[in-house]
Amino acid sequence: MGLSRIFSLASNDMAIDLGTVNTVVCVRGKGIVLNEPSVVALETVDGVSRVCAIGAEAKLMLGKTPEYIHTVRPMRDGVIADIDIAEKMIKHFIDKAHGGPSRLPRRPTIAICIPSGATMVERRAIQQATSNAGASKVHLIEELMAAAIGAGLPVTEPIGAMVVDIGGGTTEVAILSLRGLAYSNSVRVGGDRMDDAIASGIRRRHNLMIGESTAERIKVEIGSAKAPADGQGRLIRVRGRDLVNGVPAEISVSEADVSAFLSDLVGQIVQTVLSALEKTGPELAADLCDQGIVMTGGGSLLARLDEVLAEATGLPVIVAENALTCVAIGAGRALEDPVYQGVMTNS
Repeated sequence: MGLSRIFSLASNDMAIDLGTVNTVVCVRGKGIVLNEPSVVALETVDGVSRVCAIGAEAKLMLGKTPEYIHTVRPMRDGVIADIDIAEKMIKHFIDKAHGGPSRLPRRPTIAICIPSGATMVERRAIQQATSNAGASKVHLIEELMAAAIGAGLPVTEPIGAMVVDIGGGTTEVAILSLRGLAYSNSVRVGGDRMDDAIASGIRRRHNLMIGESTAERIKVEIGSAKAPADGQGRLIRVRGRDLVNGVPAEISVSEADVSAFLSDLVGQIVQTVLSALEKTGPELAADLCDQGIVMTGGGSLLARLDEVLAEATGLPVIVAENALTCVAIGAGRALEDPVYQGVMTNS
């Protein structure tokens, strides 16, 4: 067996959705093999920092670390905020997707997703970090295009399709046709801002300070874009620190409370979608009456958000079947299928 053949066996091409909250990896021929938090834990000993945990293991440490360990998110609003840590994180995820470190050099071709609003500097940073982490070739693909491909929309045909991708850092809206974005816009509202809104709402209303993970759990379990019909909805028990007495405390939070905390952010998402529709040409607008709006990303799973959007726009709204992973799935398809050539840019 030739050396090049051995290297090709040791190196599977992959697509990476490098998100603010989660990183999802899709390997050619295997599908989704990894979906982990974009979190890195750093340990500082004698003034020298080193990585001590990445991904799910690091997320478990959030808010619970001793002074010499701190957790960081190297991604902010879908782009790299700390290039050195991002590089280590990408390399770790590449090795993990391949089944662990290898003695053979791995140089896979990697398609990596970028927000449509990313600047040239931010694009170069993502490209450089991925290349330094071990990629032989880096293709950049816009997240919205990847989301549309992953959701099965007809992006190569002269048919207008609308995607609303709600990630951890941003909400991106696009109207696509013929392998390109006819219109795109983004607003810095996503899952992280929703968590912050819940935490600050509980602090204001109940004088209780809660952590990041607790706010996320509330959003997932009883979060809603619309106030419940019965006025209160579901209840959840929440623990945190009482700001008046400084001691641990437990309270009940209602679905109605959470929908009120999130109302401003939901309004911003709706306004971004309406603004996109206003700027859409008449032929594409006619297509959208049939195609409707497809929502992707973790934020699209917020209960009743599809209802709110449908009421505001008058269009059918569906949440993609693989909402959490369809960006990585779409990037993987673009890497494998010649039909989608032209939707990626090469490094």
